[in-house]
Amino acid sequence: MYHAAWVNYTMAVNRVGAAAIIMPKFDAEAVLRLIETHRVTHAQFVPTMFVRMLKLPKAVREKYDVSSLKVAIHAAAPCPVEVKQKMIEWWGPVLFEYYAGTEGNGMTAIDSGTWLTRPGTVGRAVSGTVRICADDGAELPGGQTGVVYFANDEIPFAYHNDPDKTRAAQHPDHPTWTTLGDVGYLDDDGFLFLTDRKAFTIISGGVNIYPQETENVLALHPAVYDVAVIGVPDPEMGESVAAFVQPAAGAVPGPELEQEIIAFVKSKIAGFKAPRTVRFVDDLPRSEAGKLMKSELKARYGTGKDLSTERTGVPAP
Repeated sequence: MYHAAWVNYTMAVNRVGAAAIIMPKFDAEAVLRLIETHRVTHAQFVPTMFVRMLKLPKAVREKYDVSSLKVAIHAAAPCPVEVKQKMIEWWGPVLFEYYAGTEGNGMTAIDSGTWLTRPGTVGRAVSGTVRICADDGAELPGGQTGVVYFANDEIPFAYHNDPDKTRAAQHPDHPTWTTLGDVGYLDDDGFLFLTDRKAFTIISGGVNIYPQETENVLALHPAVYDVAVIGVPDPEMGESVAAFVQPAAGAVPGPELEQEIIAFVKSKIAGFKAPRTVRFVDDLPRSEAGKLMKSELKARYGTGKDLSTERTGVPAP
């Protein structure tokens, strides 16, 4: 229960005298069974959990009654549009999304009905004011992508015993504007759309590529159980797009599936955003809360090793 979202949520449940159903480990079918058994009204998830539940066989999904759900909160990572649309079709307009961090410097929020009018947004600010800025700190107009800051004079924060990290989170000209390290843009009505984390942006041939977009495309591919996309060293382009795929049950990893995955991405988004290489792995590093630990993946594969010269399409050792 170390994660701020889970501990705060559970304490809130306790404060109103309700029962908290705590699973020792996430299991997609078990979630549905527990909702039916205990007539759960409120729950909190990360998008990966939605993906795992959607990939259950239709007969399994329809076996359980989840009509007691009034609110299904989700946060911690951007939710692919198709995934959220399918969840709303299944559970109804009960999804409620927020974007925030343990730092408590600001928050956006949105309900299902509003989200359906602007698919992909994480909502408008309910704490602090969202500012989008270029790398040099210049504030950007609506529609332009940049670093997401929360301007909040009332809730200053500092990282414990880490003044350098604190300064790195602050805007160069406005110390009360702070960032969680995410990249995104605002539409004309102030709704925030997240693109990816700044640290994970791939720069290939001088072009910025946001891995989250590629991951979103592959999230519901039937042969993909889990996926992460990172930039790896490339002697020609500086970095190239590499997908790390945990195959779904029954999927056969190999060159044929690799080419299928690459072609599938190219059919959905611009070709330069598609992976040049696909590496099949037994599992991907995720925290107990279900968040993908991409820093660990990058440390393992993303530096000092040129995967573009390796044979791909075979299971990793």
